[in-house]
Amino acid sequence: MERTCLFTGHRDIPSGVNQLIFTKTEEMVERLIKEGYLYFCAGGALGFDTIAAFAVLKLKERYPDVRLILVLPCLSQTKGWSSEDVKTYENIKKQADKVVYTSEKYTRGCMHKRNRHLVDNSSACIAYLTKSKGGTAYTVDYAIKRGLTVFNIAEHL
Repeated sequence: MERTCLFTGHRDIPSGVNQLIFTKTEEMVERLIKEGYLYFCAGGALGFDTIAAFAVLKLKERYPDVRLILVLPCLSQTKGWSSEDVKTYENIKKQADKVVYTSEKYTRGCMHKRNRHLVDNSSACIAYLTKSKGGTAYTVDYAIKRGLTVFNIAEHL
């Protein structure tokens, strides 16, 4: 837990900033690796979770002890996604070191359950937060209340 970092962020990323967000996330992850962090947990959602997972996978090439853990809300998370997004999700899942489901089926509260699990099992949080409402804001607020160190990538763009 003390060497574990979670990711939380918006699904909708403004066009044109994906690469910048990837670069900033990669820099922050590498900084945490150098501080002794080994476990990086993503929620498997579209947008920032996907960017963050790819940043960890890229860094694993240089830091083979690093682990990507997917903490997924339910087995049917990709329902309604485009085939391209499902393909990307499955690719990340195949490369992850561990996959955890916090619920078997989709329920109204399964995303919050996943987000609380991420926070409760981490000591740091890398976020992409630009809005004061929604799941990402809830997760960042919860992380702050639980005493996690929070880095907001959006503040460095």
